[in-house]
Amino acid sequence: MKKKSGFSIHTLGCKLNFSESSYISSQLIQSGFYLSDDPDLIIINSCAVTAAAVKKTRNLTSKLHHQHPDAQIFVIGCYSELEPQTALQWKGVVQTFGTKDKINLIEYLKQSTIPEAPYFYSTYSLTDRTRSFLKIQDGCDYHCSYCTVASARGESRSDSIENVIQNIQTIANQGIKEVNLTGVNVGDFGRNHGTNLYNLLLKIEELQLIDRVRISSIEPNLLSKEIIDLIGQSQHLMPHFHLPLQSGSDTILSEMKRRYNTKMFADKVHYIKEKMPDSCIAVDVITGFPGETDLLFNETLNFIEQLPISYLHVFTYSQRPGTPAAIAPYQVEATEKKERTKQLLDLSKKKKKQFYQSQLNKTRPVLFEEINHNNTTLGFTDNYVRVKTAYSDDKVNQIIETLITKDMLVYDDPNS
Repeated sequence: MKKKSGFSIHTLGCKLNFSESSYISSQLIQSGFYLSDDPDLIIINSCAVTAAAVKKTRNLTSKLHHQHPDAQIFVIGCYSELEPQTALQWKGVVQTFGTKDKINLIEYLKQSTIPEAPYFYSTYSLTDRTRSFLKIQDGCDYHCSYCTVASARGESRSDSIENVIQNIQTIANQGIKEVNLTGVNVGDFGRNHGTNLYNLLLKIEELQLIDRVRISSIEPNLLSKEIIDLIGQSQHLMPHFHLPLQSGSDTILSEMKRRYNTKMFADKVHYIKEKMPDSCIAVDVITGFPGETDLLFNETLNFIEQLPISYLHVFTYSQRPGTPAAIAPYQVEATEKKERTKQLLDLSKKKKKQFYQSQLNKTRPVLFEEINHNNTTLGFTDNYVRVKTAYSDDKVNQIIETLITKDMLVYDDPNS
């Protein structure tokens, strides 16, 4: 496919996917391809973490084929890793690339040849003027009983500290003020290089190459006290944590094959708050896991209620083929899962309101974005409170010490 064609790229799922899509797009543009609303090529970076995510991938593929019947569709990413032959049967799909070789799509489109996939390839996004997502790790060795990510993404592997630092410098040179370190299991960073995440963060802190650094989701058992202490002392590492809890019941955590219990999780949360009282702590939770009785669900609800967290990412359990949980007994009825999801979402709203209101009349550094909605601009504090203020060109992509008032708070952030 040596003709340089118009393309579009569509991304589903996690921030890691968005980082990789941004990289693929930029590389294709550098190679002479161009973004188009009437594309010859359509790239769909898929997600397969839940049945709902698979359905979104399938529906998006069908929709795009209907809109652009002559376009060639490439489905890449997690779903193509797990079910490549199924994806190839969808109308319009001409080729699939899994997570281990999705980067080869670039060479395929340029030369119609597929080189051997590298062990790790680093990617970062440059589409947002204020923030960039930088992939530092990929894959997972945990094999939780409900999850297909380990199969889809492969074994855990990381970039080197040197390459990460170089990428951060490149990102900062573009005028971007904030980088988000992403991966499948970020806390596992560096193991294949004989180092760890703490050493990377320490180097980032020492060099001070960029104003802000956030860490995406990190497993509780891999979040060490030394990492928490370092963030607590830093002006560049943001007091913002994203922790996957999944369940507040030790019985369910054991069935999920998670590597911590509720005591360890609570200890980490309380230690964070001891060091950084105003820190933001977002928590992932899955409801409706097989064997989750009313009693065990209430354990989760009560556990979260008592924790000083900021808000929840709530996921309704869905059976993923090939996982132990998919064939486990005592599957929870859909109506019950829906009701439990609603209860957790209500609790999340309550927690978020409490956290946001705790920041009123405090002065926090805000990075304002280039968004003008009804003559306002939006931004995030260091501890990830979404705020709005009157639009002004001189605020865009600037970090400004800002007194947080009630009318500035934005509760319905879609990225939360």
